[in-house]
Amino acid sequence: MHARVLVRGTSAVVLVLLGLAGLLLSAAPAVAQNGFKITYDIDRTRPDRARITGRLVNERAEDVYEVNLTAEALDAKGKVLSRGIAYVDARISRGDGRSFSMSVPTVPGTSDFRVSVSSFRLSGPPQGP
Repeated sequence: MHARVLVRGTSAVVLVLLGLAGLLLSAAPAVAQNGFKITYDIDRTRPDRARITGRLVNERAEDVYEVNLTAEALDAKGKVLSRGIAYVDARISRGDGRSFSMSVPTVPGTSDFRVSVSSFRLSGPPQGP
């Protein structure tokens, strides 16, 4: 098992722009997301799937909503070979954390994994009258 600690978090607009830049540059470096701390372990005992379990902590100054994570299986050059997505929670208060678990297909050439916050919202649910 591998233990990883990554700091992640930024607005959805910036994530979309970074994703588009990543498509244009095949060897784009990883970009840190401010406001989130992600720790995880990788279980590679199954030949076709890796099980990634970990914890996401909201280190932002405000609560976050509808949080999703994406785990990517990478080759030795950092190219994404497969993905897994996990819904974490509807609301994570500032300073609070949640556990997560997801599967990622492992294909020939998989040498590493990366986990990041793929989406979240800053505003809460609509308030009633």
